[in-house]
Amino acid sequence: MKRLLTLFALCLAPTVGFATAVKQAPWAPEAAAYRLTLFMGNLSPAPWSQIEDSWEDPVAGASHAAAALSRLSPDLQVELRAALDSKDRQEIFEAATAAIHQGILSHLAAAAEALSTAEATLDVGQAQALYRAFEDGIKAADAQAYRRLGLAWLQMNSALGSKGVLGSGAQDVDAESFNAARATIEAYLNANYAPVDFAIRAKLSPIPESAILSGQVVDLPATLPPGSNIADQSPLPRLVLQFEEAGIDEADMPLVAYGDMLFDSPEIFGGPARELGITCSTCHNRSDVNRGFFIPGLSHVAGGLDVNSAFFNPLFNNQMDDPLDTPSLRGIRFTAPYGRDGREASLRRFTRNVIVTEFAGDEPTPFQLDALIAYMRAFDFLPNPQIDRAGLLTDLVSDAARRGEILFNAPYDGMNGRSCASCHTPDRNFRDGQAYDIGSEAPPFPGGTARAFDTPTLRSVNFSAPYMHDGSLPTLAAVVDWFNDSKSLALDADQRADLTAYVRAVGDGEDPYQVFEGKESQFRLAFDELTTFATTLNTLLPARDAENIALLVATVAPDLAADAGTMVNLEARPEVYQLADTLSAVGAAAAAGDWNLAETYWQDFQTLQIQIDERMF
Repeated sequence: MKRLLTLFALCLAPTVGFATAVKQAPWAPEAAAYRLTLFMGNLSPAPWSQIEDSWEDPVAGASHAAAALSRLSPDLQVELRAALDSKDRQEIFEAATAAIHQGILSHLAAAAEALSTAEATLDVGQAQALYRAFEDGIKAADAQAYRRLGLAWLQMNSALGSKGVLGSGAQDVDAESFNAARATIEAYLNANYAPVDFAIRAKLSPIPESAILSGQVVDLPATLPPGSNIADQSPLPRLVLQFEEAGIDEADMPLVAYGDMLFDSPEIFGGPARELGITCSTCHNRSDVNRGFFIPGLSHVAGGLDVNSAFFNPLFNNQMDDPLDTPSLRGIRFTAPYGRDGREASLRRFTRNVIVTEFAGDEPTPFQLDALIAYMRAFDFLPNPQIDRAGLLTDLVSDAARRGEILFNAPYDGMNGRSCASCHTPDRNFRDGQAYDIGSEAPPFPGGTARAFDTPTLRSVNFSAPYMHDGSLPTLAAVVDWFNDSKSLALDADQRADLTAYVRAVGDGEDPYQVFEGKESQFRLAFDELTTFATTLNTLLPARDAENIALLVATVAPDLAADAGTMVNLEARPEVYQLADTLSAVGAAAAAGDWNLAETYWQDFQTLQIQIDERMF
């Protein structure tokens, strides 16, 4: 009975964020521009040109390609353009809010005029799409109003009537019901999104004005703006772990397995990163990079992120718009020092800095850092038969690559008599562990000292585009062209092509992406990883380590449940949900100090996992 009560309590517990990213549904163009305005308006410094572009150009994440500004009335266009020109956060907020508010009211008025026609249904749908821009603010600040308005939207849609199916179930238009629902919605929106004077907003948000004026503390969940992408890239990079290549099972290495779990856990971060389910692996998919990662206002190009911004940790905001390209972590134990500027010699200290300083996480314990480092040190480069252990080309390369090797090792006057190989040293994994100012970034002020950047490895580089510290160059050929121009190397087109062929040969790798064949699937990959993480309970339970058990369960149980949604075998989903619930029960029992019960649930978990393995795959 005690076990049943524990499971029942877990069913009533509040949900937690998943590390599995959920893709947003497309936004109405005006709503997309509004949400981009709120998000970027809270950055410091605010990217004014990007805020303006979100209204004047079609944006990613919108339901269709149309400039939001073009969909506003002429008067609202004038007001919003004036606000954008002012570069005043409050003025822009008020004008943008008025645009959404008036858009909703205009569509509802048009629907009321067109009752009994298809246009009415279309206008109500468009009004509701704009209302989405305010919806989460209302939900967070006023749950009763949120429910009341939700019912009003349902009532309004129902009042539009229906022709039924094949003459059956037809429903007449109910103008009285429509107008009552419309009045409910408009009264709330007029009071909260069209006041005579808006209160000054310390932070731009869709929270209703009544909550702001009351001084109510509103817990508004973190959200990303339209056009964001934090899902894993497709295809997934292949993960090369030294111990796996040697035939060792991660389940037999509990410290590494726990580190693998931490690498996939949002629980080690704080603030928005944790709420959004962002993890180390979000940016570093399977030790490589996530070439699709993008957050408007924080990324200039896909694969980059400004980790010093006000969004993830305001205390660490450097007041600069300076996104960095995400580096691959392949072979990371060979690539010290760490950071694009090579500022940290210790991988342990660098990892701690990422967790605490960049992403506002709690101070990790020594055990947690030990585990993370043990896991990351197992990352290896992709095997590359085109180079040998000393970094020299093998017989498998092209003639162009061989000619390029000569150019790579040749001295150049434009580089003070140094060669490409002087920094990208072949027998040191094509790097030298030093940082240089190569002229890729301007000094911070006239006469100031420009930042130096760490020499990146060329191993597996073919799969980590874009390039340079800021991701400003899309291809390796563009990198060669940049050096040729900026360093006056005087290479002709054929020589540049040969040098590029050499870098591509060095940067290649076998089977760079995860292949799913037969019974292998993305769910199976995730299931195997998550259940491997759980095996660390064989070590944590005897140690009575409630803290790390709680972290593991908070990471693995929600992800098991979320990943069940990707299963092709629909009949088996309930068993995976049961497996997740059983793991949650382990955590609940451990938190209560009932170690015998926790051990019992752990045995139940292992038994059920074996049964699932045998039946489903």
